[in-house]
Amino acid sequence: MQIDLTQPIETGMQTYPGDPPVAVHPHATHADDGARVSSLKCGSHTGTHVDAPAHTEPDGRTLAAYPLERFVFDAVRVDCRDLEAREPIPASRVPDGDTDLAAFWTGWDAHWGTDRYLEHPYLSPAAAETCAERGLDVAVDTLNPDPTPTEGAGADEPDGAPAHHALLGDDRLILENLTGLEAVGERFELRAYPLALAGDGAPVRAVGVRGGD
Repeated sequence: MQIDLTQPIETGMQTYPGDPPVAVHPHATHADDGARVSSLKCGSHTGTHVDAPAHTEPDGRTLAAYPLERFVFDAVRVDCRDLEAREPIPASRVPDGDTDLAAFWTGWDAHWGTDRYLEHPYLSPAAAETCAERGLDVAVDTLNPDPTPTEGAGADEPDGAPAHHALLGDDRLILENLTGLEAVGERFELRAYPLALAGDGAPVRAVGVRGGD
């Protein structure tokens, strides 16, 4: 069974603070032009998307450097639903085995489109470094694998984007804003082909294929 794990792209959808707003508007209509065409304006990190190393690393590779098969992952779902807002995911949760990607399932997609979505759990720097050491790409059902800056940030939270640097600096890929991870098993195939943008990131259509299906 194939399961859509993608947040739909639509006008006014939630974005990382400061990123370009998203707008999908009619450009041509059947009545006036004989065909329907929409105008789309968005940032490269809109909705469910993949980060390439070039996102945070000055010498990092762009998406164009990767073959298509790089965006198909043997994934392990890591249950982190017990974590509270702005709580770090510890390194002890990182899977140690034969897999390509750790999908950290926080359940925070239930808050999509609200202010609380910004208060998500995040990867501790040690967890991100452990993922990189074990050769794992990372997917999250949150806005960010690092803590997102808000007024609710704690004084003990890491500054900047250490998880991004640990992962992207090791040529790992990061997938953000997944949804619906409850519908896949603990082991599944994740297919997340990006738009053909030769840059720092791009929206993807993320599809989970449950093991045995």
